[in-house]
Amino acid sequence: MKTAMYWHREPSEGVQCDLCPHRCRIPEGRAGRCQIRRCVKGTLAASGYGFVSSAHLDPIEKKPLYHFFPGSAIFSIGGWGCNLACAFCQNWSISQEAPEDGGRCEVADLLARARAEGSECVAYTYNEPLINYEFVMGCCQQARSMGMRNVLVTNGFINREPADELLPFVDAINLDIKSMDNRFYEEHCRGSLAPVLEFARQAIGKGCHLEITNLVIPGLNDDSELLESMAQWISGNLGKTVPLHLSGYFPQYKMRVPATPKAVLERGWEVCRKHLPYVYVGNVETGKGQDTSCPGCGSLLIRRRGYRVEMVGLNSAACAHCGRTADIRR
Repeated sequence: MKTAMYWHREPSEGVQCDLCPHRCRIPEGRAGRCQIRRCVKGTLAASGYGFVSSAHLDPIEKKPLYHFFPGSAIFSIGGWGCNLACAFCQNWSISQEAPEDGGRCEVADLLARARAEGSECVAYTYNEPLINYEFVMGCCQQARSMGMRNVLVTNGFINREPADELLPFVDAINLDIKSMDNRFYEEHCRGSLAPVLEFARQAIGKGCHLEITNLVIPGLNDDSELLESMAQWISGNLGKTVPLHLSGYFPQYKMRVPATPKAVLERGWEVCRKHLPYVYVGNVETGKGQDTSCPGCGSLLIRRRGYRVEMVGLNSAACAHCGRTADIRR
């Protein structure tokens, strides 16, 4: 087993993991909350290293990333486990369990497959990639040396020091901010909000392309004032051009709240657009929040129908009509 990074031995039996804000104290033979960082013979082992739940090409819009090489395909790698326990998790079958044994994948083999399938980007996604820190770090470093780009799809629940070490190898991030209410994190995710916001600021500070996703759940985090406070915080702390994705929820795992109505998402889109020019609506078909328009002149830049993407108003990375920078990497 691979020895984990970011931990120390306890004065008594076991170890303490220092990767995420839980700082789990783990006795011999047990794992932390993430289920894949395990105390083995007095050492913290990265027991999930190389365990892959899925690896295949996706549209990059599925991450979702709308302003990072739009219309491209990205090789997406998923693992097992998570350091949060969201009652509404949309990927609970891999995030809320982790096999103790199985076939392991080598970093070089996965990256060779990504290149063979025509992808110049690799996404670490589906479950929470940051808990498999050592594997993701190895992939990111090797991918960067091959001229490939790295993408994280993450809950951002990580301590500052390990984030500082990883982020220089990351090109783009979709970060899930579940609510601007810390009580929501405590009651429904078994986590906290402050480390996530700190990670978002770190990512911007390191020059990463950042997009934010919020899963809108009726009656729990869909209040207009709460959504507006998120848009205001993004604008004031991360930048006005950071895209925000409002995603429709469907009943999953332990939560049986009815699915998000389109009207709620469209209302959220209107509220957040007061503060951010790039607000999108996902997981549902609606007439709002699909396309990208120029904040300067209003011209249509990118038309989207599901995962079908048409560049209709771009001249390189600028608006073809007024010449304003389109805030898109391509």
